[in-house]
Amino acid sequence: MTNPSRISRRFADLRRTGDMGLVAYITAGDPSLDATEQFVLALANAGADVIELGVPFSDPVADGPVIQRASERALRAGTTLAGVLGLVKSLRAKTDVPLVLFSYYNPVLQMGLEKFGDAAKAAGADGVLITDVTPDEGAEYRAAMSSRGLDTIFLAAPTSTDERLTLIAKASSGFLYLISRTGVTGAKDQLAEELPALARRVRRVTDLPIA
Repeated sequence: MTNPSRISRRFADLRRTGDMGLVAYITAGDPSLDATEQFVLALANAGADVIELGVPFSDPVADGPVIQRASERALRAGTTLAGVLGLVKSLRAKTDVPLVLFSYYNPVLQMGLEKFGDAAKAAGADGVLITDVTPDEGAEYRAAMSSRGLDTIFLAAPTSTDERLTLIAKASSGFLYLISRTGVTGAKDQLAEELPALARRVRRVTDLPIA
């Protein structure tokens, strides 16, 4: 039996205390990797339970203007997937906060699944969330990550059927990422009205933490 990941342990602690957790996202390399390291340490010290490090990508189709611009700035600053992995290694020496690599599939595929999995594990990453890999097309990716003890976090959407939610939940580990509304990412001033009902649907098919 494998040891639970930092992500699983953090959510287990939250469950025991009855607290809600905070999962923070930041685009790595905006405005620089050195600055990102300081931001992540500040987030961890302020109480973030899990931190998602966004790997900048040239065509972030699922993201709205805020993350699009952040990715553009990070790429102009020379940020690469290898650089983000180096950032994880540096952070791991300074904080125990769970770190999730949040990426589109292309940079990972370009590096190679096995090489990426080895590097992510060696750097001290805890999980991977690939926005454009679906559970039914991600068997090779999941095998490469899980064999290295990395959680694979998948996305569930308001449009997902109950059958689809079950498939997504079975493919996920660490936590399940629940998209609260249709459309691209971006700032909102209120939660979607249908979110509680959607969360109840997900809870019927999994005991995983829902973020």
